[in-house]
Amino acid sequence: MNIAKYIDHTCLKVDATLKDIEKLCNEAIEKGFYSVCVNPAYVSHALGFLSGTDIKVCSVVGFPLGSSTVQTKVYEAVNAIDDGADEIDMVMNIGYFKSGFFHLVKNEIERVRSVIRDSVLKVIIESSILTDDEIEKAVKICIESGADYVKTSTGFSNGGATEKTVEIIKKASQGSKIKIKASGGIKDRKTAERYIELGVERIGTSSGIAILESIEIENGSY
Repeated sequence: MNIAKYIDHTCLKVDATLKDIEKLCNEAIEKGFYSVCVNPAYVSHALGFLSGTDIKVCSVVGFPLGSSTVQTKVYEAVNAIDDGADEIDMVMNIGYFKSGFFHLVKNEIERVRSVIRDSVLKVIIESSILTDDEIEKAVKICIESGADYVKTSTGFSNGGATEKTVEIIKKASQGSKIKIKASGGIKDRKTAERYIELGVERIGTSSGIAILESIEIENGSY
């Protein structure tokens, strides 16, 4: 199992510097991660650091609260794509969702979907603050709105991915082409492998190096 190819190597901390992003990209090149995930201001920088590689650049929209206006989210998404992002991780408007404004949540996802064209769209539903029924409903909205992935978490709320959440998403998405990205609290090899076994196709983590180095130590590479 090549875990590196499942990982979006992530640095979204509030005090991230350009040196942090350069380090992130160099690590992605060294370890062969699928992508790096950075805040919008660093998209063009990451693109430069990754020049000549096939590593993708992912950026975030409406992050981490999801409560931006739809116009702001659309602008953020367009700007990130114009700067060179290959993928967008968008936080749905969780407050609207909790208010029962499902048509507004669907509309904002559809709007972002339309402006980023064929680029990959992952919708973060912040599953730790949703009930099981709400997770199912959020997955249905993501499917109807044309998202490519349902992503569990921002990593900035009160919890991250759980096996139970992934199972709920998997069941709710049966018969569709939507994929699952697990994020939040994935810090070791066994956890990463378990999510992959459950059917997750992408893992968001800032602990990718620790995950891979634990494998290398176990395999006697060190």
